[in-house]
This record gives sequence, structure tokens and C-alpha cells, in this order.
Amino acid sequence: MRRIVIVGVGGAGKSTLARELGAVLGISVIHLDAVHWRPGWAKPPVEEWRATVEGLVQGNSWIMDGNYGGTLEVRFAPADTIIFMDLPRRVCLWRVIRRRFQYAGRQRPDMAPGCPERLDLAFLRWIWSYPATRRPGMLKLLEKFAPGRQIYHLRSSPEVKRFLAEVREGSSSGASLKAR
Repeated sequence: MRRIVIVGVGGAGKSTLARELGAVLGISVIHLDAVHWRPGWAKPPVEEWRATVEGLVQGNSWIMDGNYGGTLEVRFAPADTIIFMDLPRRVCLWRVIRRRFQYAGRQRPDMAPGCPERLDLAFLRWIWSYPATRRPGMLKLLEKFAPGRQIYHLRSSPEVKRFLAEVREGSSSGASLKAR
């Protein structure tokens, strides 16, 4: 576990898991939300973003959390470990609503400067529709990249805790958690 990608729907706990894994493994964490967004929630040009991610994956070890579908394959290709946080949407919705109030008017630690916490209907719809619209494609992509990589498909908070405990104990084989 030296090049780790963490993906999943908003509110699944990607950034939290990334921070915890980084602390346990001594690997630097790259929160893609902090790299992608410009002040005022402005997006970078697509080509610039792709070049940025291509540069980030050149490192020897990293943990990257975030979705950004246009660069999934760029990140999956050099990764040795991919973690798909596939938690129930009710859990994810609750977490993003709670997060909105926790960071009201402020930016989260894993967010770019000038991007205070916000919550809009489009983001809530994206979370709600993720199982039907995005999850099937993610599962296909994970299957494509499974050879030669550790793939963890975490479906609940207890599974995430168990996974972290196994990593802490140094036995990250996680046979019961391995997706494929």
C-alpha cells in the first residue's frame, strides 16, 4: 500500500479515511478537492486539471481521495490499492448535511482556499442518484483495474473501521473486505 486511491459518493468518508490511512502508513495525502477547486468554486480547464493529476501520480507514494471521473483512469493505472467507499446513501446524505452545519461559512480542512462549505440541491440529487447512475460504472472500472491491485469495496461504517484496524495491525490483506 504505497499508491492509494479512495473514491465514492459525497459524504462516504473519503477524506476522513485518507487522513487516517496517511497517519497510520506515513504517506502524504492529496485531497483532490483542495487541488481541483479555485477560489469561489471555479473549475480549472479540463486539460489543465488532467495535467495536474498526471503530475500528482508521478510520486512514489500517495493517498488521493476524490472522484473527478475524467481522471479516474489516470489515478487507477499507477495505484496499487483502490478503495471504493460504497456506503448507504442515507448515511452519506446525513453526513453532508451535518458537514454543512459544522463548517457553515468556513472551508473544510480538505477543501481549496476560498471555497467555503456549501450544499445545494444538485449535490444532494447526485448523492441520491449515485447508486443507480454512477455506481455501475465504478464497479466496471474497478473490475477493469483489479488485476495487480488490491481492491477494497467498503459498504458500511463497520467495514471501514474493520479495514482501518487491519491496516493498523499490519495485516492489510483484508480477505473478507477484498472486492475481487
